[in-house]
Amino acid sequence: MTRTRAVAVGAAALLGIALLGACGQAPQPGTAQPAAQQQVAAGPLAGEGKNAGNEIAPEGAPDLATAVVPGLGTVLTDGEGLTLYRFDKDTAKPSASTCDGDCAVKWPPVLATSGDVRVRGVDQSLVATFDRADGTRQVTVAGWPVYRFAEDTAPGQAKGQGVAGTWFVAAPDGKKAAPAAGLVLATASVGNLGTVLTDKDGMTLYRFDKDTADPSASNCDGDCAVKWPPLLVDSPQFGVQGVDRSSVGTVTRADGKLQATVAGWPLYLFAEDTVCGDAKGQGVGGVWFAAKPDGTKAGV
Repeated sequence: MTRTRAVAVGAAALLGIALLGACGQAPQPGTAQPAAQQQVAAGPLAGEGKNAGNEIAPEGAPDLATAVVPGLGTVLTDGEGLTLYRFDKDTAKPSASTCDGDCAVKWPPVLATSGDVRVRGVDQSLVATFDRADGTRQVTVAGWPVYRFAEDTAPGQAKGQGVAGTWFVAAPDGKKAAPAAGLVLATASVGNLGTVLTDKDGMTLYRFDKDTADPSASNCDGDCAVKWPPLLVDSPQFGVQGVDRSSVGTVTRADGKLQATVAGWPLYLFAEDTVCGDAKGQGVGGVWFAAKPDGTKAGV
């Protein structure tokens, strides 16, 4: 059995078909497009406290990406935003699949259809391929073969989670997906912005140029805070995925409430974003920008 390093796959992600949003709802006109329609740019791994500095960022749509599934946190997806799974009866060392025949109809393997596998939000060094019994090449993450589930028909669905006690949604590091305790901050692939910060439900988070990061201070109150609700937390200890824990903090707002920060920048939602994958606040007033996992501006 051969095992090759992977960097980019798949014509399917380039079809330009209309896809559903990351929560399984149709995106609204003018919103960010799901992963299958985005242009890939470098970004971090969606695994707590770790960055994918060696992520490959070729032009075109990714073949492996990330999204937030409520209750599971940041998960691995294909280029069309569909949730990916791993199978306990497979092996990771060496990579081997035990799902063939009828099993592979119900759980279609993610195949490498060209030389490389494009990734977004996944550590490139974890991605590889191996030869299946039928001669096709299946994509692996941390050695584990990855699959779709035939009953998942839209992004955000995870109907295969826990099936038969052996099938589990895959996290971007190849482990079984499980949200951090008290999850507040996560990451996901959002349109042409790449990997950005989201809340626990996958909604895009923003930073405000009129705030300050050193020291952390919010200048969005009153009507501003209605349009741009601050990401509030009960205490400085909260769960994160895909963010360097050392960069995460809080700031006390004028009303005494605690607001989450990354790299010192206070974080906000946008009231006009209605489904996961929306980023309608990007560039508003030339001062509001989606936040990357390191706190910098996305799309700039």
